[in-house]
Amino acid sequence: MKYTPNPRAVLLLEDGTLYEGDAIGKIGTSGGEICFNTGMTGYQEIYTDPSYFGQIVVNTTSHIGNYGVNADEQESATPKISGVVVNEFSKLYSRKTADSSLNDYFIKHNTVGISGLDSRSLVRHIRSKGAMNAIISSEIFDKAELMAKLKQVPSMDKLELSSKVTTKDAYTYGDESSKIKVAVLDLGIKQSILKNMAARGIYCKVFPAQTTFKEMEAWQPTGYFISNGPGDPSVMDYAVTTVKEILAADKPLFGICLGHQILALACGISTFKMHHGHRGLNHPVKNLVSGKSEITSQNHGFAVNMDELKSSSVAELTHIHLNDSSVAGMKLKGKKVFSVQYHPESSPGPHDSRYLFDQFVEHLN
Repeated sequence: MKYTPNPRAVLLLEDGTLYEGDAIGKIGTSGGEICFNTGMTGYQEIYTDPSYFGQIVVNTTSHIGNYGVNADEQESATPKISGVVVNEFSKLYSRKTADSSLNDYFIKHNTVGISGLDSRSLVRHIRSKGAMNAIISSEIFDKAELMAKLKQVPSMDKLELSSKVTTKDAYTYGDESSKIKVAVLDLGIKQSILKNMAARGIYCKVFPAQTTFKEMEAWQPTGYFISNGPGDPSVMDYAVTTVKEILAADKPLFGICLGHQILALACGISTFKMHHGHRGLNHPVKNLVSGKSEITSQNHGFAVNMDELKSSSVAELTHIHLNDSSVAGMKLKGKKVFSVQYHPESSPGPHDSRYLFDQFVEHLN
């Protein structure tokens, strides 16, 4: 194979920090909030997770692309990221079952990226300075022009995004003969969540994000699920209202990630934007009910207010993040309602937390 050098690319951060490297994927320009994921595997699942909509993802793993892509490993139909930053990028792949190279996949789906830069330095910078917007370009190299374009990228703070990634039409998933029916509010759901519920005999109907409780209740579900998704939960009044009505009807409910935050807001507990968020596959969480710890998969830049949860008369803390003592899970007193800040479907990631789907099934029976 003839070697052809990659075109040049640059990454400009909101604070003026500039990195240079090689272009990967589509030749173009793209901006978003920059964040990093510490997972050692599962890059395709990360890129297709709707929770990353509007974000540029930095992979801390040194080698990306080496096993190609496979249609069965997508969490949604296409990549949802605004861009990707990696250290070493492989246009060749060794897995026989792969459908294509990651670079061809990026080109097909108009994903802009940069490789060959010091990702360790970049991650340390983000950890120190906090989350900020950034822009990648393989066609514009004038810093002033790039900064002007970067200023047009909206801040993730107070940004509603679930309506941009949710399904347009309701659809069903699982065995329609099942006696257990769950109405899923799609705020940016991952396919692995539906797979985990279907594997436990749950028949799901997935509804668009702004569907009302009355519309979902007409389907006569056994319970409700509030999904993960992108954006700031504090501006999602429509979803908070829906969850309040579910709670008033005393229905079983399970929330994951953004769904967890929406549940907190429905209980009068505020959320806040984190310094740089939790994203990776090795986050330690303690279950305060069982006393056991679990290694979890996480992806969130907002969190639930711990002090307000502890003083709540309706909700109580069930899980705590062992790195920074932030809220990792809660339940409502006297109701079959609970939520976690992490991803028990763990795709990618360890399977320590999949018991939570079994717990949901118990509430539904």
